[in-house]
Amino acid sequence: MIPCLDVDAGRVVKGVKFENLRDAGDPVELAAAYEAAGADELTFLDVSASSEGRATMHDVVARTADQVSVPLTVGGGVRTPDDVDRLLRAGADKVGVNTAAIARPEVIAEIADRFGDQVLVLSADVASGRGTESGWEITTHGGQKRSTGLDAVAWCARAAELGAGEILLNSIDADGTKAGFDLPLIAAVRAAVDIPLIASGGAGKAADFPPAVDAGADAVLAASIFHFGDVTIAEVKRALADAGHPVR
Repeated sequence: MIPCLDVDAGRVVKGVKFENLRDAGDPVELAAAYEAAGADELTFLDVSASSEGRATMHDVVARTADQVSVPLTVGGGVRTPDDVDRLLRAGADKVGVNTAAIARPEVIAEIADRFGDQVLVLSADVASGRGTESGWEITTHGGQKRSTGLDAVAWCARAAELGAGEILLNSIDADGTKAGFDLPLIAAVRAAVDIPLIASGGAGKAADFPPAVDAGADAVLAASIFHFGDVTIAEVKRALADAGHPVR
């Protein structure tokens, strides 16, 4: 169970389908609260770093890492192995890469070779209806949703071959809608890769999480339902346990 902190200008934000962002609080305070509530990991995404052409905010990452002991994944604006090194030194346990990997796929292997594949998370922002073979396309630059023409399922499979240790599968169509995870997307990517798969986008209630695991997710991630108090981490874990899934 992974709460996600989407950070813009030093504040946690959340919108619908990556748009109309609203403030959800201080990342350091939220991270500490989520760990106390039983989060297994935390994900910190600097949502405007790539679109603004800048690096991730290392000071916010460092302050967040100082407050938590659970694994922390950080993404946004990561372009080179040196960027990964700086984030690891700031306190990240794993680093997410999206836009830079699409521009230059060999950076996946470079990062994995230098730090180990357990450090590298491929963040895949996926939208439907783009004319690809699978029906899903990879997009980049966060909320700008820039088209790439890359088939999402094929790209996830290639990234796994290049050395990605995990895939964070973000459904833009479902993001913030609270209508449930994109189960066909999860199942399609699960069939193409054998590395850990994190499902993201669409959670609205505790009952939405077990079907995502049934579809093939190894972990489930959510943001707004936790930020705004719709559901607690304990309720999600109880729903997963009641459905027969092992939880920590």
